[in-house]
Amino acid sequence: MLMHYLSQRALRITASLNNSYHNQEEIRVIISEITGREIDFSFSMFPSFYTDCGMNIFIGKNVFINSGCHFQDQGGIYIGDGSLIGSQVVIATINHDLRPEHRGDNIPSSVHIGRNVWIGSHATILPGISIGDNAVVAAGAVVTKDVDANTVNCSNLR
Repeated sequence: MLMHYLSQRALRITASLNNSYHNQEEIRVIISEITGREIDFSFSMFPSFYTDCGMNIFIGKNVFINSGCHFQDQGGIYIGDGSLIGSQVVIATINHDLRPEHRGDNIPSSVHIGRNVWIGSHATILPGISIGDNAVVAAGAVVTKDVDANTVNCSNLR
């Protein structure tokens, strides 16, 4: 099955990223291998980093990803230019059916992060979310609804 192959591939590549020192150029090359496309020289990251596929991550220019992030990218993750992603951020793009008899079914839904977005540490972005340009998602927020451009989002739980 393709998804099992891709997840094993991602596990192998992220293990090499996470288990030894790499300079920023080496990290960029490894992330390019994970995503299957060239990552701009302006990209930077502090490992560790985890993904369940990797091939559905699209990263703009001048993006920074801090340590310990988990990207569940089967549904697609799009990160705009100039965005900053804090440590321990989870971006999920897969949900499950609410009906118990179909609970094992995966329902993919992409996450779109605009330009110059700042996502604070320990935030969780749920499937299908769009975050507008220049928005800030506060540390620890659980984002359950779209975030408008040029706003500060502390949490979408109401």
